[in-house]
Amino acid sequence: MATINKGENKFYIGDNIKEPLAEITFVESGENRVVVDHTYVSDELRGQGIAGQLVEKVVTYARDKGKKIVPLCPYVKRKIDETPEYHDILGE
Repeated sequence: MATINKGENKFYIGDNIKEPLAEITFVESGENRVVVDHTYVSDELRGQGIAGQLVEKVVTYARDKGKKIVPLCPYVKRKIDETPEYHDILGE
């Protein structure tokens, strides 16, 4: 499993936060929402389940803060919809 680093409003993989090999970005909205707006995985990491690991990381982050996720990113929305154990975290 790749090391997932925490940046400001993102989790990412790679040594350079400005040019990550993979990332998921979000904005905290109000008291209780995390709006997830973007997921990216570089060609070299595709097919390894990295995007799913990033979603899991942001789900854990939101749960730890007692927040719900608003998935603007289509991949994140699909992943949450397809994963029953994430349904509790889905916000509006």
